[in-house]
Amino acid sequence: MEGFMPRNVTLKRSLIKAVTYRIFIVCLDFLTIYLFTGKVQLALGFMIVSNIYTSLGYFLHERAWSRISWGITDD
Repeated sequence: MEGFMPRNVTLKRSLIKAVTYRIFIVCLDFLTIYLFTGKVQLALGFMIVSNIYTSLGYFLHERAWSRISWGITDD
């Protein structure tokens, strides 16, 4: 079934998925703040701080959802 997440998602997969997603978001964060402010240092500072705690949050969220069976069917 397309879109089905297997129950045996490994820790390594979750970690790599989180890292690649965060790289993409880091670039978007920097670009957005830079376009609004025109200040590289401000954009870099926001990008670093924001992505430390949001990366951890994403990883924990991903691991929690990998344990929830709601919405997964066997048909």
